[in-house]
Amino acid sequence: MPYLFLVPAVLLAALSSLRLCRLAAASDVLRTDASGPSPYDRPLPAPTEAAYLAGGPDRVVDVTLVDMTGRGLLHIAHTGWTSVARPQPDTELESEVFAALGPDGQRRTDEVRREVASGASVRALGLSLADLGLAVPPGGASALAEAVAAVRFAFLATLALGGTALAVIGVRDLLLGGHDGVLVPTAWFVLPLILTAGTLLMARAEFHPITPWAAPAGQDLLRVLRPRGLRRVADPLLALILRGPSALRDPRLRTALTARSKR
Repeated sequence: MPYLFLVPAVLLAALSSLRLCRLAAASDVLRTDASGPSPYDRPLPAPTEAAYLAGGPDRVVDVTLVDMTGRGLLHIAHTGWTSVARPQPDTELESEVFAALGPDGQRRTDEVRREVASGASVRALGLSLADLGLAVPPGGASALAEAVAAVRFAFLATLALGGTALAVIGVRDLLLGGHDGVLVPTAWFVLPLILTAGTLLMARAEFHPITPWAAPAGQDLLRVLRPRGLRRVADPLLALILRGPSALRDPRLRTALTARSKR
């Protein structure tokens, strides 16, 4: 009887752990090039590149909007609207921002952010950083996250199946007067628990240094940008790059970039 619960537990643990280990072995994200240049020898990334490594597509758009506002190209209101002030883009990304604002020249800020974040320029930026080994390849982070979640599910499912099996044995012994004991079934269920727990520990050790966006080399570049010790980031644009809109000192911009419209 307990083996009816043991078989699915073993299958879940083995398949999920195998998938995660194969991803870990095949993923370029987890490999560092020891012969590559030190992060201190690399040129510092552009603001949009650093923003992508630190916070992904949304952070890129936030940095672009704030930079365009500072140059007088846009007006971002605390009410959650962005409007065109001077339509003179310098880059393709800025052209996409103006296009997202539409013919009326104004739109909800969060709507602009969503559209530009999924646009061609941001996708191309992510691909170029991945080709340089600085960013996680598109889909790589989500695949790893799904694999880790599957192993975690297998661990919890094994606990549930094992507990159910032991409860069934206890009830059967109570009703029928049997003395099968639970020591051997418990020992069998410990095996898939050890497998899944060990795989999760491996995943934490291997994946923990990696953000959803920056590969190890990109993480090294971000560490170069961060101030040492307890010093605050003096440059407001750099603070936005590293910490997101909540780091903005201007309450108007902070409110505008953190607000979300009701759908």
